[in-house]
Amino acid sequence: MRALRIVRLANFVAPASGGLRTALRELGRGLRAAGHDPVLVVPGERHTDRDTEQGRVITLPGPLLPGTGGYRVLTDRRRLAALLEGLAPDRLEVSDRTTLRWTGRWARRARVPAVMVSHETADGVLRTWGLPDGLSRRAADALNVRTAHVYSKVVCTTEFAEREFLRIGARNVVRAPLGVDLTARHPALRSAALRARHARVDETLLVMCSRLSVEKRPGTALDALEALLRRGTRAVLVVAGDGPLRARLEQRARDRGLPAVFLGHVSDSGLLGALQASADVCLAPGPAETFGLAALESMACGTPVAVSASSALPEVVGPAGAVAADRGEAFADAVAALLDRPGAQRREAARARAECFGWGTAVEAFLAAHEATVLTRRDPALPGGTA
Repeated sequence: MRALRIVRLANFVAPASGGLRTALRELGRGLRAAGHDPVLVVPGERHTDRDTEQGRVITLPGPLLPGTGGYRVLTDRRRLAALLEGLAPDRLEVSDRTTLRWTGRWARRARVPAVMVSHETADGVLRTWGLPDGLSRRAADALNVRTAHVYSKVVCTTEFAEREFLRIGARNVVRAPLGVDLTARHPALRSAALRARHARVDETLLVMCSRLSVEKRPGTALDALEALLRRGTRAVLVVAGDGPLRARLEQRARDRGLPAVFLGHVSDSGLLGALQASADVCLAPGPAETFGLAALESMACGTPVAVSASSALPEVVGPAGAVAADRGEAFADAVAALLDRPGAQRREAARARAECFGWGTAVEAFLAAHEATVLTRRDPALPGGTA
């Protein structure tokens, strides 16, 4: 089989970090290492075209989406369609089920097999924006019927994500998990000095690594902290991440005298890993997550995670984590349950669970979704190089 040009389109990619950005990078590296030609097209401030470790990355000018804290979108259909014509892809992969859904029809006309990747459940996102359950479900079903019809395949990262397509009778759904860098995220990153910087010996250090936006429900972490403090548990919360809700959350913490520190975006991956490894428990309150890379990274660092029962994360963390309803008191209960386990035991269980999710497995699953085979075994850390 010859090398395939796999063009990947994505919107809503955070400017400097985030789970989607990480997934696109790692999967691109894997596709390139397997001998294929991945090309990623994302919105940016201006047009750029670079060769990177994940393959060719093209940015097209895209406007900022108000109130999202930096997300941009590809809105110029004519320009994007012209770019696709020029790239002449063998396969198309799309990570945006709303504004880029028209590319499925383009792929059909061009006779290019196309897959849509479901990174968040449609009804889950609609619920977080305030739509009633029944209305959000009907709207999601209508959206998903059209998506399943225009794309060759729909890729879901978990059984949880798959359910909303199975309930509409879609027969072109395939499963492809995401992964975690088990070398860059490791329990050995735990730092006594870093922990002491944020919490005393008798305090529980809680960490949340999340975009501070509505769909992630970051306020639940403050609710949980407040509930723990009322119960007499000495705890502090460190938040790594930025977003449109940051100022409001910081003000709330000040008003209520909560021991919460907001670090903003942490660009140093090693520092972020050390923070995750040094925590006693990490919090993942997002109810619409279909995988949850930040939670998995924390577990790879040996730190258990309390997760939303409404998300896919119970499926991902398994018995190594704790599941909570979307309320602060419930998350406080989950934290307490994790702290009741012996420290060494809960850390070993978290790491062991994360080891089930390597990026190699994820790349193989995405190759299968594209009906592509491994042509070479190049070292993904060295663009163009062989192992």
